[in-house]
Amino acid sequence: MDATLAPPATRLFWRVAPFVFVLFWSGGYTFAKLGLPHAEPLTMLTLRYGLAALLLSPFLLRKAARLPRTARHWAAMALTGFLIQCVYFGLAYQAMKLGMNAGTTAIVMALQPILVAALSPVATGRSGGGTLLWLGLALGFAGVLTVVLSGDSLGPSPWGAALLACAALLGITLATLFEKLHGLKTDPAVGGVMQYLVGFTILAPAAYLTETMHIDWTGEFIVAIAYLVIANSIISVGLYIALLQRGDATRISALMYLVPPLALLFAWAILGEPITAFTLLGFALSVAGVWLVSRQTA
Repeated sequence: MDATLAPPATRLFWRVAPFVFVLFWSGGYTFAKLGLPHAEPLTMLTLRYGLAALLLSPFLLRKAARLPRTARHWAAMALTGFLIQCVYFGLAYQAMKLGMNAGTTAIVMALQPILVAALSPVATGRSGGGTLLWLGLALGFAGVLTVVLSGDSLGPSPWGAALLACAALLGITLATLFEKLHGLKTDPAVGGVMQYLVGFTILAPAAYLTETMHIDWTGEFIVAIAYLVIANSIISVGLYIALLQRGDATRISALMYLVPPLALLFAWAILGEPITAFTLLGFALSVAGVWLVSRQTA
């Protein structure tokens, strides 16, 4: 439906959706930090995916639910789920488990909008963006660097962890380009259940073989897993896929520049971690970068 013909409530929803996505996605880092002392990474992801699939399953029974009609569509959903849930989240968590600091991880993942912008012309056949686009991407990345350097979360990382982080970056980049390229519209509940079943099916055996799968069921862990399942997995990942199917992949990816600054704000509010003037400067640079990218790609 043309955006100008959509009902006012629908237009308002899609205007608010990017902000809800980036807010809930950013909070995931803080709540993962709350939960990881009580469960190993793959064990926590397996639990997260299993619960997310269970919570989304009743929505498949609604009358408006649209199941894919072709094997190609089912395969596309499965591949997106594998790239995001197993490659991106699974390898990023493993990189941090092997010793990569949060700041280093944030810098690696902040390369995603640049990779998406560089590879989009190759994947879609369209021409690349203009000067404002690349200026916005540079400002956004500078903002992430400023935020990370303002704290004490940057440090050396083992080669194995660095390789895993780069593979995770490749996973989310390929998922972003693939979702835009195949052009198939997926029902959010159907796509979500498929993604999390793929993630659960692959990571559960991996967790069983490499971890103890012990969970310390404290109140802190329950709050963390509840946020990760509902806000992070169901809402923010669902919105990310929906926004990719509706809009420009580079513009949506640029929102990731806001994640490290907002994650620090969450950590300040929930964990009491300090915020410096350089943190706020980095936040301002990231916001400016996202605004320029959005203006250029609108």
